[in-house]
Amino acid sequence: MKYCFAGMVAALGIWVMLQPAPCTAQSQPASSPQTSPPNPPAQSKGQVIFSRSVDENGNVSTQTGTVDAQPGIQNVAVPTAEDADRRAITFTGLDLDVHLRTAEQRIAVRARLNVRNDGKDPLARIPLQISSSLRWERIRVEGRGIAFTVATLNSDTDHTGQLHEAAVPLAAPLAPGASLALDVTYSGTVPADAKRLLAIGTPDETALLSDWDQIGVDFTGLRGFGNVVWYPVSSVPAILGDGARVFDEIGEHKRRLVGARFRLHLAVEYPADQPPTVALIDGHSVPLAVTGGSANGEVDGVATTDLGPITLGFEAPSLFVAIRAPHAGPHVNVWTLMGNSAAAEPWADAAAAVTPFLEGWLGDRPAARLTVLDLPDPQDAPFETGSMLAAPVRQASPDTLESALAHGLTHAFLHAGAQPPPAWLDEGAATFMETLWAEKEHGREKALETLESSRQALALAEPGSPGQNPGQPLASAISPIYYRTKAAYVLWMLRDIAGDAALSAALRAYLPGATAGRSAIAASSGPATAQAAGPPGDPASAPETAFASPFARAAAELQHDEASLSADAAARPPFEKLLEQSDGRRDLTWFFSDWVDADRGLPDLSIASVFPGSASADSWLVTMNLANNGYAAAEVPVTVRSAATSVTQRVLIPARGKVSRRILIQGKPVQVQLNDGTVPETQASVHVMDLDQAAQNPQQ
Repeated sequence: MKYCFAGMVAALGIWVMLQPAPCTAQSQPASSPQTSPPNPPAQSKGQVIFSRSVDENGNVSTQTGTVDAQPGIQNVAVPTAEDADRRAITFTGLDLDVHLRTAEQRIAVRARLNVRNDGKDPLARIPLQISSSLRWERIRVEGRGIAFTVATLNSDTDHTGQLHEAAVPLAAPLAPGASLALDVTYSGTVPADAKRLLAIGTPDETALLSDWDQIGVDFTGLRGFGNVVWYPVSSVPAILGDGARVFDEIGEHKRRLVGARFRLHLAVEYPADQPPTVALIDGHSVPLAVTGGSANGEVDGVATTDLGPITLGFEAPSLFVAIRAPHAGPHVNVWTLMGNSAAAEPWADAAAAVTPFLEGWLGDRPAARLTVLDLPDPQDAPFETGSMLAAPVRQASPDTLESALAHGLTHAFLHAGAQPPPAWLDEGAATFMETLWAEKEHGREKALETLESSRQALALAEPGSPGQNPGQPLASAISPIYYRTKAAYVLWMLRDIAGDAALSAALRAYLPGATAGRSAIAASSGPATAQAAGPPGDPASAPETAFASPFARAAAELQHDEASLSADAAARPPFEKLLEQSDGRRDLTWFFSDWVDADRGLPDLSIASVFPGSASADSWLVTMNLANNGYAAAEVPVTVRSAATSVTQRVLIPARGKVSRRILIQGKPVQVQLNDGTVPETQASVHVMDLDQAAQNPQQ
């Protein structure tokens, strides 16, 4: 499958995520990553240290000093690091001091890095990469300055289409499993740049609407690896047009950062009369301490903030600073361009519309408020990370905004504590809730149409058999077609297997700090629609008449046990166990084995044969033989229809197996349907046999 960035631009500028989208192949043949002569960094003769402080009267003072000279930095045309070196490096800690001079579009960073050798062989060097618009200045290992080489790599994981790679030699090889601390400094400018898209023929205007990362006074947006590499990474070069390699490398980078400790101290130097009003680091809204410059504008102001330490989830660290006007809504803060305040009201209205629905499924309040940040251009491609959505805040239909906020607010519910949820549960739940909202507003068929729109792409990505290739198990998936599309299908299937109440209870119990405890999950065995609903606040103490949602009874039966909760994800029970406990009836090992823990592809279901027979004057017994030629087991609905009624039962069809089922129905049966679109298949997800044609066409 081929991918392109142009397909990511949002048609309405509201809710197209910056992720790979199916696209026609590039007209030019893909080329292997090549190196080109680097844009040489200046030879460092010494290191200037810049510091700025504010006295008790608010006066800003600046001091500079010089430290020992950095050993030589040698520019080379051919990199000395190899792909095996790059793949071996895992970052376990990033501690960044970032200084922005927004008027000059300039960034200076000192980074303290912890890296681990996850390869099989000792490493003689550590490859570190940054955007080609930035320059390495100093690298220290164990407190000693190191001479190193710098090469320029062609890689479209940065908007410039190139990376500056420093190959740091080690006095002694780093053994497999061993860790090392490095202290690095680098600086440069980050203007808007879309060279990588222009190189594949993307029109100028379209390219900049996708690659909008830059540093500026009014808006600074640095989305991280895959857009602009503003922090050190170690990656294998990849070029757009070479299949999905760029997007696989982006996903692999995110996977390798999961669990890393991250901290950032930020100082923003801004023109005296243009202070930033909002800052977001890695999707977290952080307060700014602002010190104004001189009244005559000769001295810039400084704004500072800190984040961390936190534990990274499946995400590329990002940094946003902007001048925006705040507007509050239910569980959401909307930051608009100064002349765009009127556009915030529909977003707040949409948040108010979807909030009660989400609270019924996920709890009385999200872990964090969703932050919506207005992008500079009304056609800019949206971007999301954690509980932040960067998107053009423009007038749009209520359906469009409600769908966007159902998705975004779900992330706000899920992101809490020290450890974010796994990608498949985070993105899968957000997409799942988005489709449930569509079901609520427009009916089940509309929700299933939304799922079906991505099924073909999923079927193309899935392996034909487990022996063909390992695919991507959801627990370690790096592609959005898996951790978003397939994960949403998985939650739909679990909903049908366990019921709304049980799935809601498991989701609530999984959330860090959720009001529903985990010590005694219990769900009623009756249908979800028969359950009483749950109120805001502590569910165990709420009167039955106060329940506001049909899904909260199971959560209300959870004993509130905050002492058992831990910010550490290792203390959190697996989602599978929570769901089994809340359902109370089913062993779901078979399901998680085939659909989450391993990738066995998709089922391939069919109606092999149907034999209707009269059981009495008004009743018929229909015998069906059902087959699954795929390698993943599936529990699917089977429906028999007559002119007067229909009967549906759920049937578990094993992988590479067959099963027979009998259904008794009133009236002569006229049709049998296998699956209703909730279980994704390789070819189609709905199979219908008209019984008057069964003899002529026994297999559908």
